[in-house]
Amino acid sequence: MKFAFLVAWREYAENAKTRGFWIGLFMFPVIIFLSVTVSVLLETKGTPVRHYVLVDQSGKFAAIVESRLEQAHQKQMLAALNEYARTYAAFPAEIHDALPQSVETFLSKGGGDYFLEQLKPRLKPGAPAFKAPRRPFQPAALPANIDTNADLASLARDLKPYLRREKNVEAGGGKVELSAAILIPRDIEKQILRPRADPARATATGNGIEYWSANLADTRLRDEIEQAVNGEIRRREYLARGMDGAAIRDVEQTRAPFASLNPSKEAGQEAVNGADIIRQWAPSGFVYLLWVAIFAISQMLLNNIIEEKSNRIIEVLLSSVTPGELMMGKLLGIAAVGLTMVGVWMASLFGVLSWKSGGAPDIAGPLLVALKTSKLIPMFSIYFLLGYVMYGAFILALGSVCNTIKEAQNYMAMITMTMMVPLLTMTFIPKDPNGTLARVLSWIPIYTPFTMMNRVNADPPLVDLVGTMILLLASTAAALWMAGKIFRVGILRTGQPPKIVEMLRWIKA
Repeated sequence: MKFAFLVAWREYAENAKTRGFWIGLFMFPVIIFLSVTVSVLLETKGTPVRHYVLVDQSGKFAAIVESRLEQAHQKQMLAALNEYARTYAAFPAEIHDALPQSVETFLSKGGGDYFLEQLKPRLKPGAPAFKAPRRPFQPAALPANIDTNADLASLARDLKPYLRREKNVEAGGGKVELSAAILIPRDIEKQILRPRADPARATATGNGIEYWSANLADTRLRDEIEQAVNGEIRRREYLARGMDGAAIRDVEQTRAPFASLNPSKEAGQEAVNGADIIRQWAPSGFVYLLWVAIFAISQMLLNNIIEEKSNRIIEVLLSSVTPGELMMGKLLGIAAVGLTMVGVWMASLFGVLSWKSGGAPDIAGPLLVALKTSKLIPMFSIYFLLGYVMYGAFILALGSVCNTIKEAQNYMAMITMTMMVPLLTMTFIPKDPNGTLARVLSWIPIYTPFTMMNRVNADPPLVDLVGTMILLLASTAAALWMAGKIFRVGILRTGQPPKIVEMLRWIKA
């Protein structure tokens, strides 16, 4: 094995000197950092303000809509204040009790200005000023040439140039693009759909409320308006039927407390929290990372063996070492490269999450807790190493019989299609981690590393955990043995690649 380790060191050193190795090493930390921070920045600063016009010919819903949008903004304001307090409070535990948890309480006590005054004496020295979030939806002035008393078809026709951004509207003292137009007909109450009513007759007079917008991806404004209008319609229905609207709302908000509990947790700590949910889904992320790592490093191994074979470097190496030592050296050397990359990735993941978890209330903190309190990291290391060795053996065997990358692509297509199965089932298995599909795939050696990685936090049966590990070890050893047989014959072979049947004869020899 001495010469195998020398070959491994050579492979590691040669790859570590390449620019691609260092790019791959530092690309993942950058991606992790950006994924944690950019989404927040895009939501708070990148999303433009949507301007809209509202024409309420019925005169009954405009105020309701404006009130609903204002409440949505105040909810955003409360969330921003909570984040600001958690980040800059001298004693965060005290701040949590000082801020309200509902928008209604927040507004009843004076809103943002009142609570900012309460926070000031409790902040750290030198804390920056609070920046209120932008209002996501703002009303714009209806163009002067629009007749609000016209029928909806005429209104829509006149507004289309503005909705198509051919013309701008006035808002905030300047010209802005119009994002949406909401048109409420004067006979909207005649078009209300009621249970046991004839839907054809109810909608015969029109389309109801018309929401015009060219942006089909962002439906937040439409959803807020629809909920506001339907809530007001139901309130009026209660009153029309002699019911007390306030009492009905109280009844609708009456509920039984519902707790999610996990029987696998210790007594007294069974309550499910955010970290538990993330812990259940985190394996899917590790499956994807496992897939990327194995696939990328196997490709590196394939390129390496074919390049050295086409340049006749293999012949020089085989004058000093045996084919078996050369194969094992390459496998171990590239494995060391892969482990270095994965180790740096894991360290960067912990570093970014630890840095962000201090003030991040959403995912960074719970994800860090999930990683620290689960078996994800050690199991990922085991399955990565065994999965890489098994797939690496296949790649070495195939690479040894090919003279160019083009020839190897035909074989790689089969391996790639085989490796697609873990990706296709990656999000299904966490929903049924001990179901039939998960258990069947766990016992197929080429899928064992991915499937068991996805099941690791779901407490799979001991027979699956131990049995599949033994099967994976045996399969990896068998893959190495078969690869060694093919590698010994194919590494010095030239001409057309052999057929699968011929390689099987080599194994039997």
